[in-house]
Amino acid sequence: MIDKNQIQALIPHTGAMCLLDAVIAWDDQSIACVTQTHRDPANPLRRQGRLPAVMAFEYGGQAAALHGGLRAHAAGRTAAPGYLAALRDARWFVADLDGIADPLEVATHLLLGDQAQCIYAIRVSAAGRLLAEARLTIVPQPTAGTGS
Repeated sequence: MIDKNQIQALIPHTGAMCLLDAVIAWDDQSIACVTQTHRDPANPLRRQGRLPAVMAFEYGGQAAALHGGLRAHAAGRTAAPGYLAALRDARWFVADLDGIADPLEVATHLLLGDQAQCIYAIRVSAAGRLLAEARLTIVPQPTAGTGS
């Protein structure tokens, strides 16, 4: 199992903004993470005391970033910085995440991509109940002097 300290070493999200608690499984095509940060009153994504379900996509984005970091590390590289360029087919099936008593299960599957850009399918669930799903497109951050 990969713990929160190891996660923070692989993604740019640290402290309270690191939403994932642990990786329970991963391979070259997918990753499965768990977390209980959705119930934390100090969660930085809360708005007016609530954690809207739309925030599930940030959980999925962090899992995708972590998957990219793990893949790069396994290949002896460091993952290039990227950003979320598109969110497609986003659906959520609850109003808020903070009322979910069970740990969140955050799963991503690499649909297409390489080190430079990729598309992931993400699913956020709890105790087998689907809470949100979408497709994320991640592209590399432009570097200085590239005109991008």
